[in-house]
Order: sequence, then C-alpha cells, then structure tokens
Amino acid sequence: MMHALFVCGKNRLRSPTAEQVFASWPGVETDSAGLAADADVLLSPEQLRWADVVFVMEKAHRARLAAKFRACLNGKKVVCLDIPDHYALMQPELVALLEQKAGKFLRAK
Repeated sequence: MMHALFVCGKNRLRSPTAEQVFASWPGVETDSAGLAADADVLLSPEQLRWADVVFVMEKAHRARLAAKFRACLNGKKVVCLDIPDHYALMQPELVALLEQKAGKFLRAK
C-alpha cells in the first residue's frame, strides 16, 4: 500500500482535492494537510512519518516543508507538482492536472 500525503498552504482546495481524487485508486491511501498556521488541517510530524511520498503543490511549499520538518523528511520522496492556487475544490481542471502530474507516481507498478 502506497501512503500519499498531499500538502498545500491552507489545506482547503488543492490538497483536499488530491486526497479525494486518489483515495479511490487501488493500492493508494491518502491524507492531506497545510503548512500555514491557519490551515484547516495543520501538517504534523505523524503525517510525514506515515507517508511514503509527499506531494507539495508549489516550490515554496517544498522550501517551507524542508525548513520546518527536515528531521521528519529523512529519505522521504518529496514531489513538487507545480500547481498554482488558481482552482476551486474538485474543479475538473485541477483534477485533470493532479491525475496527470501525481498519477504517474501512484500507479501500481
């Protein structure tokens, strides 16, 4: 089972969409969180320990993740999807981008 963690700023649009999209994929378990202090679900060390792969939406998220949680990232695969904060929750264009960019890392081998 692949544990995929999706991280964005406030955990309101992009990362919850990704969590929902990939939750139904075979062999994939998902979770999501945000890095901002006012995130709906604030990222925790426990979530990072659980994850096999961590997807961030922007380069700035990768930098903040590394600065705040370096010890928890030891050897973790962190993938930047380069998806800007221009989408609504479950917007079809966002879903398509997520499937295109993250899907290749989550497909059963």
